[in-house]
Amino acid sequence: MKLVGSRTSPYVRKVRVLLAEKAIAHEFLEENAWNAQTTVPRYNPLNKVPALVMDDGEAIYDSMVITEYLDTLGGAALLPAEAGARARARRDEALGNGLMDAGVTIFLERKRDAARQDAAWLSRQRDKIDAALATWSRSLSARKDPGALTLGDIACGCALFWFEFRLPDIRWRDDAALDAWARTLEARPSFASTRPPA
Repeated sequence: MKLVGSRTSPYVRKVRVLLAEKAIAHEFLEENAWNAQTTVPRYNPLNKVPALVMDDGEAIYDSMVITEYLDTLGGAALLPAEAGARARARRDEALGNGLMDAGVTIFLERKRDAARQDAAWLSRQRDKIDAALATWSRSLSARKDPGALTLGDIACGCALFWFEFRLPDIRWRDDAALDAWARTLEARPSFASTRPPA
């Protein structure tokens, strides 16, 4: 099995954390989809990472598809079997992905000339982030088992840590519940071993 992706992508990190949590052997093929010579389209025609290449050479893509597949490969399941609990776990993963989507949109928009940046568009993405962070914080405070690790934790954690890496003006650690939860994630080897390069 081979994972194609970038060490700086929060979507790729989400898959890498899951691979580490489940101790699934794989090869990591580091690729930048933005490079002119990228090989990513060989594995994903949308030229996006991550892509997971199975042993038979077939590739699957989109981080939510990959995580659902990997969760079936042994170890403790992070997607519950019961329908309601499964839907909530997928919802929380979608919240983390939405945080990533809004953050990446801000990051890319800020790379444009200042005169061409759309302030209203940036504000709209920031509003999404603020609402999602507040929702996640409330969710953490209501947990019955605060130590449990879910796909939602992995996705939201990868999003928030990516904000520290690329958008440090999003000061999510000012929220005590988010900060305490994040510290428990940072202590896990799966998160420690997948930090983006400094």
